[in-house]
Amino acid sequence: MSPAAVPLPEAHDDAGPGAEASRAADVNAATEVNRATDASQAAEVSRDPRTGAATAGPPATTPARLSAALAAAARDAEEFGATAPAVRAGRLAAVADALEEHAGELAALADAETALGPERLRGEVGRAAAQLRFYGSVAVEGSWLGVRIDGPDTTGSAELRRMNRPLGPVAVFGASNFPFAFGVAGHDTASALAAGCPVLVKAHPAHPLLSARLGDLVSGALRAAGAPEGAFALVTGFDAGLALVDAPEVAAVAFTGSQSGGTALVERAARRPVPVPVFAEMGTVNPVALTPAAAGVSDGTAAAAEGFTGSFTLGQGQFCTKPGLLLAPAGSGAADAVATALRKVAPGVLLTESIAAAYRQGVADLVAAGATPVASVPALTGGFAAEPTVLTVPARALRPGSRLLAECFGPVALVAEYGSVAELREVLAALQPSLAASVISAGPDDPDLPWLVEQLARRTGRVVVDGWPTGVATAWAQQHGGPWPATSRPEATSVGASALDRFTRPVAYQGVPQAALPMALRDGNPWGVVRRLDGAPEPAGAAAAGGRA
Repeated sequence: MSPAAVPLPEAHDDAGPGAEASRAADVNAATEVNRATDASQAAEVSRDPRTGAATAGPPATTPARLSAALAAAARDAEEFGATAPAVRAGRLAAVADALEEHAGELAALADAETALGPERLRGEVGRAAAQLRFYGSVAVEGSWLGVRIDGPDTTGSAELRRMNRPLGPVAVFGASNFPFAFGVAGHDTASALAAGCPVLVKAHPAHPLLSARLGDLVSGALRAAGAPEGAFALVTGFDAGLALVDAPEVAAVAFTGSQSGGTALVERAARRPVPVPVFAEMGTVNPVALTPAAAGVSDGTAAAAEGFTGSFTLGQGQFCTKPGLLLAPAGSGAADAVATALRKVAPGVLLTESIAAAYRQGVADLVAAGATPVASVPALTGGFAAEPTVLTVPARALRPGSRLLAECFGPVALVAEYGSVAELREVLAALQPSLAASVISAGPDDPDLPWLVEQLARRTGRVVVDGWPTGVATAWAQQHGGPWPATSRPEATSVGASALDRFTRPVAYQGVPQAALPMALRDGNPWGVVRRLDGAPEPAGAAAAGGRA
C-alpha cells in the first residue's frame, strides 16, 4: 500500500499544562482539514526542514483500500501466527537485507525530509536492520511464549499446558525523529511481526516519501520470503489513522510520539465497543542528578556540564530520552558550565514546522513559568531552525503541575541548584515519571548513589549511572518505558526482547489432545523453544529424545 498523511498531534511535539485542551483542538482541527483533504485523496506534502520547501507526496489511503488491508490482515492472522518462529526470523532477515541493500537511497530520501544528516541516517538504516534480526532471534529462542506444561502429578487433576498467543493485527504509529529505528520497519513493527502479528503501519507525515518507499520494501521482502499478503500494510492520512484505531480487526496499537498524541489514541481505543491496549511511548523530562561528591571532584562540574550539553543537544534535542533537567549542588556553577559548553554547539533545524513552532513557544512558556535564560546559540536563518538554549530555575519552583516539569521537545534544558540532599529528595519526588534518569557520581563509593538509584527506580524505566540517557541499546535486558505519563503501559517496553510481550496474551489448555494443541505445546517440542515442565526448565536436548519433553 502507498502512504500519505496529516497526523494526529505530531510525534514528540511538546506538550505542557493545557495539553488536554490543545489536544482536543488539534484533533478537531486536523479532522476538519483531513476530511477535506481525504475527500479528494490529495497528495501528502513532503517538506525539506532546511528550507521549508514543499514537494508533493503520495496520496492518502482511500477507505476502500484501508478496508481491504484490514480484511487481509484479519484473514491471514491465524496463518501468520502459527508460522514457526524460525520462519518468521527468516522473513525479518529478508526485510533487513532489503534495507541494507537500499541503504544509500533510503538515507538520502530520509535526509531530504528530516535533515538528520546522511551519515547518521545510514547508521540508523544499519541499526534498523540489526533490530529486525535481533527480534527474529528472540522469536526463535522462544521464552517470550512462556510455555509451561504441568502433568497430573503437579496439578492434582488434568494436565495443563499454557503459552502466550499472538493478539492479531497490530496498528503501528511510528515516530518522526527516528525514521528507521522507530519508523515503518522499526521496533514496533519488527517485534509485532516476530510475535506472529500482522502489522498495519500509519505513515508519519514528517517523512511521507520515505514511508512510502519503506512500505514497498517491507511488503516486497515479506512476500518474497513467503509471508501472506495480510502480514503487512502501510496506510496514510489522518482519517486512515483514526480508522485503524477504531477497526474491529485491530487487536492492539503501538505508538511513539508526544504525550498529547499518545493520550488521544489511548482515549479513543478505550471508547471502542471492545477496547484494545495502546502501548504509547511518549516521554517526559528525563532528570540528571549531580551528586555533591561528584561536583566536589576537580573539574567534576565542568565534565558533567559537557556531557549533559552533548546529550540534550544531540540530534537537536529531538530524542525522547533527552535529559531535560540537571539538578546540581548549590554553588557548583553548573548553569555557567553548561552555558560554556552550549556556546560550542552548532545550531540546526528541527524535523517539522510544527515542532519548530512548538519549541519556540515551549521556551517562551518556560521563561513565563519562572525560568531564566543563561545562554543560547543563534538560530540558523530559514527552514525549521531552532535556537539551542539553557535556562536556570530555582529548585523550589519545581513543583507538580508546573510547566517547568513538562517536556519541551528540542535543544533546551533547565539547570536547578539544590541546597541540600533533603531538597534534592524533595525535588525528585515532585518530578513526573520518566523513561530514563541519570546520576553523575564520584564513583561506586559515592554515599548518595544507593538512595538516588532507589528513588529514581521508583519513577523511571531506566536508571543510568555516570552516563547519559540518550541512546537505547536493542538487547535482552533493555527497558524502554516507564510509569505514566512517560508511557501508557508501565509494564511494557518498546525496545528489547520483552517488546514481543506486548502483542501476546496467555491461554491455558486443559486436557487437550496433542493434535489440537499449538505446536509450541506439543510433545517433542517441535519448535525447539524454551519451556518449563512441571515447574522445571526443560533439559537441553530433551526434544530430540522424544516423549512428553
